[in-house]
Amino acid sequence: MADLSINMCGIKSPNPFWLASGPPSNCGEQVMRAFEMGWGGAVWKTLGKPIVNVDSRLGAVDYSGTKMMGFNNIELITDRPLDANFKEIYEVKRRYPDRAVVVSLMAESKEEWREIVQRSEDAGADGLELNFGCPHGMCERGMGSSVGQEPVVLEKITSWVMEYAQTPVLVKLTPNVTDILDPGVAAVRGGGNGISLINTVKSLIGVDLDTLFIKPTVGAESTSGGYCGPAVKPIALNMVATLARDPRITVPISGIGGISNWQDSVEYFALGATSVQVCTAVMHYGYRIVEDMIDGLNNYLDEMGMKSVNDLIGKAIPGFVEWGELDLNYDIVAKIDASKCIGCGLCYISCLDGAHQCVHTNKGQCYAYHGEPDHGFNPRIEVSAPIRHQPKNGDLAHVPFIDEKECVGCNLCMLVCPVPDCITMEEISHSKGKESWNDRVARGLV
Repeated sequence: MADLSINMCGIKSPNPFWLASGPPSNCGEQVMRAFEMGWGGAVWKTLGKPIVNVDSRLGAVDYSGTKMMGFNNIELITDRPLDANFKEIYEVKRRYPDRAVVVSLMAESKEEWREIVQRSEDAGADGLELNFGCPHGMCERGMGSSVGQEPVVLEKITSWVMEYAQTPVLVKLTPNVTDILDPGVAAVRGGGNGISLINTVKSLIGVDLDTLFIKPTVGAESTSGGYCGPAVKPIALNMVATLARDPRITVPISGIGGISNWQDSVEYFALGATSVQVCTAVMHYGYRIVEDMIDGLNNYLDEMGMKSVNDLIGKAIPGFVEWGELDLNYDIVAKIDASKCIGCGLCYISCLDGAHQCVHTNKGQCYAYHGEPDHGFNPRIEVSAPIRHQPKNGDLAHVPFIDEKECVGCNLCMLVCPVPDCITMEEISHSKGKESWNDRVARGLV
């Protein structure tokens, strides 16, 4: 089996799966139960001056039968006494010395940072995570994302912490910025040993249609909160990869956002993450999901011929380029496997109304543009017309077919098809060679 152990800027753990700072890492009993299940590390729920949380603090978006596709919270940092947290951190490290215990921190003044850093390390923390990402409640007090959105402030506070810290420091970034590189570079300049991202996306989860109250509702009121769960994974992947490919980011990255299974984690590792942190999926399914994550990652690495998870880190980054570098001569077309088609017509409708009108039925009809232009608009009408490419599906009249000359390779028909591998995209061989937009600009063609 592959070696899953990692060294995240000096923080070692037997596998790269960590609990993210949040409700699943709120107390020692929870973290120890997670470690029993196999988690390699945990980032303790953010410590600072304990606050009072509100009741009714979570909301979710369900989609097409999937519960909690998107998740929202208006919960703040710990509401438990600091003394209790530090005693439990000490006990967790005593019982599980091989697991990574990272303590998330938030403070207002330089003196408060000094005190809480020293107390966390005295309790046995393997590392610290600076919470510069919380988008609600704490930011109104000058902390959380209000720091993460100001690179100069972020750099300054990180440098304060680095004066006191004896253990590795991760800087947790907010996604609520225009360019993630600005705070990322500031974190490195401030001396941070690593970066973790993303924290939650500022959001309103929805409105109760019966009461017209915003959810989650506190009495008759609510506020914007932090969005997470599977829905934010594409946002997080983009930000992780953006940092990982930039030469100014010289520290390791801990990836966070929508991770529910081993496949999600592989994507993060391939895009530059050294560890991954999970919160929403644990709140949904419990700690035991880590067993499948460990087994799945092990099997994947074995199948790929990789001896260590470290062999996977950053493997996809060379393929992450700007749009202007993409090959304009690369051509693909859709292919339909008639033996698998169930005749639902989704590919036909989606291409007709939402793409490029190149999927047709075998009923002898197609859609064509007709008539003279009228104020720039050509009405499209259904007409009986010879089909340029006759069906190749024999008597399977329910099976659509592709006009390959019109197909632009957009993937839409494949994406809407409910049958696995019924529609595939196949490359068309060509001899033109690779040519990008930037190449054309350089040659003066555009």
